[in-house]
Amino acid sequence: MQNVKQFIEQQLNGALTPVYLDVKDESHMHNVPDGAQSHFKVTVVSEAFVDVRRVPRHQKVNGLLAEALQGPVHALALHTYTPEEWEARGGSVTPSPDCLGGSKLG
Repeated sequence: MQNVKQFIEQQLNGALTPVYLDVKDESHMHNVPDGAQSHFKVTVVSEAFVDVRRVPRHQKVNGLLAEALQGPVHALALHTYTPEEWEARGGSVTPSPDCLGGSKLG
């Protein structure tokens, strides 16, 4: 898989028609080789999530990204919202914490 971020965006745009989608490659924040494309934070806001609880939302996204999850993607932080929920949050998510694993423990 050449560009994992692009794959994630294509899969989610095609299936969920999000009103907002942000895919961040956070691999550089972890103890992985340069260019690993292994850790992603995905924020997706879609009408498809109306009346759907959090776990089924995440299961849907994981299913859409199964190919990447079997290959290069090691970690996927999901933030899934309806447009109403997104608006109530002020259109933002909490920043990712620093990695505490591997050699980053010091």
